[in-house]
Amino acid sequence: MHQAPIRVLLAKVGLDGHDRGVKVVARALRDAGMDVIYSGLHRTPEEIVNAAVQEDVDVLGVSLLSGVQLTVFPKLFKLLDEKGARDMIVMAGGVMPDDDVEAIRAMGVREVLLQDTPPQVIVDSIRTMVAERGER
Repeated sequence: MHQAPIRVLLAKVGLDGHDRGVKVVARALRDAGMDVIYSGLHRTPEEIVNAAVQEDVDVLGVSLLSGVQLTVFPKLFKLLDEKGARDMIVMAGGVMPDDDVEAIRAMGVREVLLQDTPPQVIVDSIRTMVAERGER
């Protein structure tokens, strides 16, 4: 039986203009056989959720370096709820304080992978989460 590749949308939200890390992650996921869509810089939560739903991704990964995680994730989850897409796995990456990591996990972010996470750990985490979730 042929299994479709895992589909991932990687996104940068707001005014954060640093994208080297998210591009490294995108490359690692592509090299691991995943379908990866990168949103580009300066996207709104609405643009990201619309793209994730339209592309029917398994994982929405949001890269943040700008300190907006406590305001962005509630908006993203509200929009995902409105689109009936709460079965989408939401991950966060980048740089943020430990207290914020716990807060966004409590909101529903499945995994937070910070700037020092090796690429293979990111690949393995995504594969594990998609396998645990099962078919959508």
